Amino acid sequence: MILVLAYLGGVLTILSPCILPVLPFVFARAGQPFARSSLPLLVGMAVSFAGVATLAAVGGGWAVAANQYGRYAAIALLGVFGLTLLSSRLADLMARPFVALGARLSEAAQSPSGTSRSSIASSFLLGAATGLLWAPCAGPILGLVLTGAALEGATGRSSLLLFAYAAGAATSLAVVLLLGGRVLGALKRSLGIGEWVRRALGVAVLAGVAAIAVGADTGFLTRLSVARTASIEEALIGRIQPSAVPRQSTAPSEVMTSPSAGMMMAADPKAMTGAMTGSMGGAMMAGPQARHGPQLPVEGPMPALDGAVQWLNSPPLAAAGLRGKVVLIDFWTYSCINCLRALPYVRAWAAKYKAAGLVVIGVHAPEFAFEKDVDNVRRATRELGITYPVAVDNNYAIWRAFRNRYWPAHYFIDAKGQLRYHHFGEGEYSQSEAVIQQLLAEAGRADVGGDFVAPDAAGVGLAPDDSNVESPETYVGYSRAENFSSPGGEVQDRAANYAAPAQLDLNQWALAGRWNVGSEAAVLAASPGRIVYRFHARDLHLVLGPGSKGKPVRFRVRLDGARPGDSHGVDTDRDGNGAVSSQRLFQLIRQSGPIQDRTVEIEFLDPGVTAFAFTFG
Repeated sequence: MILVLAYLGGVLTILSPCILPVLPFVFARAGQPFARSSLPLLVGMAVSFAGVATLAAVGGGWAVAANQYGRYAAIALLGVFGLTLLSSRLADLMARPFVALGARLSEAAQSPSGTSRSSIASSFLLGAATGLLWAPCAGPILGLVLTGAALEGATGRSSLLLFAYAAGAATSLAVVLLLGGRVLGALKRSLGIGEWVRRALGVAVLAGVAAIAVGADTGFLTRLSVARTASIEEALIGRIQPSAVPRQSTAPSEVMTSPSAGMMMAADPKAMTGAMTGSMGGAMMAGPQARHGPQLPVEGPMPALDGAVQWLNSPPLAAAGLRGKVVLIDFWTYSCINCLRALPYVRAWAAKYKAAGLVVIGVHAPEFAFEKDVDNVRRATRELGITYPVAVDNNYAIWRAFRNRYWPAHYFIDAKGQLRYHHFGEGEYSQSEAVIQQLLAEAGRADVGGDFVAPDAAGVGLAPDDSNVESPETYVGYSRAENFSSPGGEVQDRAANYAAPAQLDLNQWALAGRWNVGSEAAVLAASPGRIVYRFHARDLHLVLGPGSKGKPVRFRVRLDGARPGDSHGVDTDRDGNGAVSSQRLFQLIRQSGPIQDRTVEIEFLDPGVTAFAFTFG
């Protein structure tokens, strides 16, 4: 059914203004034989979009860069195509000698005397170029498909889903093209304006190329159209596969926040769908209240621990080799604020119950690309004082085996190798520790006691002031950005100049200076540059990375235009000064007085800094 869902999502793109820049390329084929002209164009568009989208989802930065060069080439090719529609004489001049390819393509497409094979080939190539430029509006269905590709890797299934989405769009375009072709043909026959229609299409093609070149297709049009189709796509998801994606998610995000549960949730299409006992930060059924409380049910056998790219602090561990031990599996990632605040308790449990037979295993499942760097994970593990085994799950193999969806997530396994309990998110630490005590008692360790740990958490590990958190986790990259308020919106995947408004409403944010905004993050192209955010919370954090080759980037923080003083975070001094020397979460503000709406401004004094996401506490 997910294949049908992807196809229907593609069909819906015809309702979105994001399709407007592509329409001139399609209508330029009107009046030509459908099987030799329009159909190959639409097939080429679907194939190239599916291929590029698969690479973008799984290939990282090199795929994005390669696609960018492909867009430049496609813009040039289709620009030539538009010019040749305007004037046959101009086409001849341009074809001697520099752009003969573009002229031949246009000639083969427009001339009825062209051979069938050359017409089909030229149409397919123009369709492939259109697919490189097409940036469909990102609704819940495309988000579900892209997330599946990101989590599963470059599989035939993920590519098939992306092709189904593109095929749906091609189907709706084909219908429009067949209807539009009849109208254009009638105009040419009745009014004798064939040459003027040709020129008008040339103007439209050039306008589409210009719109795509300046990012209008992925900026203004995207924001205009998401609201139009999101509700329809949500309804389709609910009818066809109600458990496929979180109902709150309306963006192509791999991760979404759950503000009431102190956790992040991944929009994983293979996530667990069955009812489970346990707890989700107080949002699900309460578990046992004491070591000798109700019997914990068996949720299933412990899933395999295969597929980690590396193990830290231990040789590789296997489920079979852990029989006789009580096991706690902690899914985490080192830039996740919710994980960092739960970590003091996990460390304390590992130390307190190790001698009694508890084995704690951290499964590091990355959210951002830089968290796939094993050296980064190794450094973070050392700096955070983690001495228990850590599986580096870059390919999400263990994540999928547990059908997990959350950071942090804790799974409790008894000495028989049975999954007995789980907890998602921060909080309810005494309840989780009571589960550990009960499972150890079942294994014959009656001497573990009934008291609970009270770790001395500080810095980013301090529990959040939930009663005063009114700002949501906010991503800087355009694929998940919300409330971005720089005039003109973001320009995707290329450097552009931004300005910050004089006034921001609560939870609005803006860039100032020259930035290159990518899907996952924004990179400062030239210094100085600023990020401004109007927030309401005790703590403000920002995930940052340094410049090229790890060169430190200096920054300065201002709170309502003044030095933060006693409200500085652990990564700044009282004057607001700090430096980005590694890729991690930085605490910039911890308010010392009454919590109210404040405006934070982070000015970066050196180029190259990468900004990923804001979190609050």
